[in-house]
Amino acid sequence: MDIKKSVWLILGILLIDQVSKIYVKTHFQLGESIEVFSWFQIYFVENEGAAWGTKLSDIFPVSDKNGKLFLTIFRLFAIVGIGYWLWDTVRSGASKVLSIAVSLIFAGALGNIIDSVFYGTIFDGSRGQLATWFAEEPYGSLFHGKVVDMLYFPLVDTILPEWVPFWGGQHFSFFDPVFNIADSAISVGVVFLIIDFIWLKPKAEKTEFKTDTPVQE
Repeated sequence: MDIKKSVWLILGILLIDQVSKIYVKTHFQLGESIEVFSWFQIYFVENEGAAWGTKLSDIFPVSDKNGKLFLTIFRLFAIVGIGYWLWDTVRSGASKVLSIAVSLIFAGALGNIIDSVFYGTIFDGSRGQLATWFAEEPYGSLFHGKVVDMLYFPLVDTILPEWVPFWGGQHFSFFDPVFNIADSAISVGVVFLIIDFIWLKPKAEKTEFKTDTPVQE
């Protein structure tokens, strides 16, 4: 996979990610949802933290604002590292699966960084109203944007039978996290990395070893 194909893959994911986020941001109020199927909803939430909504202020004694700033700056440094990883992967002629994996991770990370860096200065709030572009009173500032999430798959939502030990009669749901296209790209990229590391790379090394092993006469 050459760098040109990698760039096109990244741009395609970024386009889908940002179009979906902007559409939801400007057509849904915060917390609003529509049911597409019984197991899939478009559900608008905003993530101020890292994965699963975790905030640094939940872990360390820092304010929400400073924690958000640190997290955004960390993401910026991380995307530089991932970008170098991608360039080195493509340049070295690594496997197609590995190149796709790193491209997906880069695209997903960059998609969420755009939200974190710019959305606070572009949009006004979504609570009780539809957000507007280039608002006179944006909800945040540079580096303090919130990541837009909207994909929700409540595959299981039930009350456990009374005979289930410990949790019988309690509410049980799966899958609860709400995420976006960028998160999906990162997750798929990680799966591809695991496939490359566990299956494809050992297989290639084994083939290379057999090829390089001299024939005994």
